[in-house]
Amino acid sequence: MKIKILLYLSILVLTAGNVFAQEKQIKKANKKFNDLSYIDAISIYERVANKGYKSAELFQKLGDSYYFNSQFEKASKWYGELFFLDNSDISAEYFYRYAQTLKSVGEYEKANEMLEKFTALSGNDIRGDLFSKKKNYLEIIKSNSGRYIIKEAGINSEYSDFGTAFYGDNIVFASSRDTSGLFKREHTWTNQAFLDLYVSEIKSDTIMSKPEKFSKKINSKFNESTPVFTKDGKTVYFTRNNFKDGKKGKDAQKTTLLKLYSATLKENSWEDVTELPFNSDNYNNAHPALSVDEKTLYFASDMPGTLGQSDIFKVTINDDGSFGTPENLGPQINTEGKETFPFVSAENELYFASDGHPGLGGLDVFVSKINGDNAFREPINIGTPINSPTDDFAFIINVERKGFFSSNRAEGKGFDDIYTFIETKKPTCQQILSGTITDDETGEPLSNVEVMLLDKKFEVVGKQNTDARGFYSFETACGKIYYLRTSKEDFETIENKIIVPNESGKTTLPITQKKNVKVISLKDDIAKMLNIKMIYFDLDKSFIREDAKVELAKVLEVMLQYPTLKIDVRSHTDSRQTHQYNQKLSDRRVKATIAWLVQQGISPERLTGKGYGETQLINECKDGVECTEEQHQINRRSEFIVEAL
Repeated sequence: MKIKILLYLSILVLTAGNVFAQEKQIKKANKKFNDLSYIDAISIYERVANKGYKSAELFQKLGDSYYFNSQFEKASKWYGELFFLDNSDISAEYFYRYAQTLKSVGEYEKANEMLEKFTALSGNDIRGDLFSKKKNYLEIIKSNSGRYIIKEAGINSEYSDFGTAFYGDNIVFASSRDTSGLFKREHTWTNQAFLDLYVSEIKSDTIMSKPEKFSKKINSKFNESTPVFTKDGKTVYFTRNNFKDGKKGKDAQKTTLLKLYSATLKENSWEDVTELPFNSDNYNNAHPALSVDEKTLYFASDMPGTLGQSDIFKVTINDDGSFGTPENLGPQINTEGKETFPFVSAENELYFASDGHPGLGGLDVFVSKINGDNAFREPINIGTPINSPTDDFAFIINVERKGFFSSNRAEGKGFDDIYTFIETKKPTCQQILSGTITDDETGEPLSNVEVMLLDKKFEVVGKQNTDARGFYSFETACGKIYYLRTSKEDFETIENKIIVPNESGKTTLPITQKKNVKVISLKDDIAKMLNIKMIYFDLDKSFIREDAKVELAKVLEVMLQYPTLKIDVRSHTDSRQTHQYNQKLSDRRVKATIAWLVQQGISPERLTGKGYGETQLINECKDGVECTEEQHQINRRSEFIVEAL
């Protein structure tokens, strides 16, 4: 017994010592993590994990270290370990990150399950709302795919190359390829050399010159990237670490952040490197882009007021060269995720990268048309092959619809690589409006139902009959109002209004048809018998309103079905104006109603009519009684009384 007790005690001591040692290592790794030294943190975390140590903190930070370095496949492994712990305290954000990494390995079904849980946990998060509205996002992306021919640019190194800008017949881009010198300058985030700007001449669609360093006046000891040049080539805006005159600036956590700078070309030399006035030591500003008229600078930032990890902002460039106050582009563009790398094309399209809008994984490239009032249309994912399950970003395009983008996809040469592309066609918004029509009583599909598609002016834009499955389908424009009018012998004619979403995809509208079993008798009002809304007229008007044409079409349908039916049209007004005026107004309305039916092919001999003015009010709104507009409108009505069968 004593031997067993001693053995157990020794095992406990060894176990406790092992746990203490692992916790000490985790503490060391946490310091690296907090210092943004993710590569160093990974090496420590993985050693601890591989020895069997498990904790939510370990798996979260190990997953984050890979996630923040865009190594999503490895991040997915460790986030999977986190969720395998079945820890109920996992925050909503990790459901989103895990979903993003699952996409990178092609597990979209499981990713969508994580997004469902994220949406339930995250409250009013824009990303959750977008997912709820676009659960068919993969279909939408597929509809916009296949519009580009891409190839590797031929200027990439085994290191990070990204963020191109047009500069005459050249491109300027960022690269960490410079590993020369006695002391290698490395960024602890990635353990790669600091970025410099390089230039390469575009010799043809397939040939680029060997890259050379761009400018000693702009390149510094630390990071420079993502320039943008004015059209005259005399001014450049670019991203740089907070570094000027040989000194580094730091925030309260002693981190050197990113700022925007400008420089001016003077006698073939870039001079007057100037920090832009809206920078701060306490937040990042990066990745500048210019509007078509060069009066607005777009950029990414995590300044106060940012919705997510980074948002896209704009700032006015005044005529005297000063700047206005930066403005957030708002939730139409920005989410609680990361929006970055803006670019404005000559056709006034805002391209940007985002991991907050529904995509294929990592950063995807999106485009939003800028309207004349500077409002932004709903962003569209530009699809494959530009976008992939990894990070795709820094998209630029010229007037010939050729350009460059950056990606860290697996088939690349280095960490990030630059690709060229040719756009073969622009993104289009296409919608398919379809559904099944069934019998309201039996639920059985109804074949041979006439389905008419009408636009907002009630003009017919499509017509078809349902097939044996009761199915109909129309191609429609996006963001438009339509009406579906359905009719079949022995069934009521009905009409449904639908607003088609302003994005590519499918809209489903199932319809049920009720049998027309009502018996029409002499002196019946067709409107009441067939539940037809009243034919309203605007105040003092006698012309047929657009919505009134919808209801008149139902009367028309009944008269076409019953060719011997004769109707007396009766028009009524409200009590405003004089009795004489109202009598004349109701007479004009009767004539307008009869004229419309005759125009649709009804014989004038089947129609009679009379105006009754205000002599048959159906509520208390007579002269001297104060009523609302809605109460008065009830009296402005038409009736359709059966005079012969």
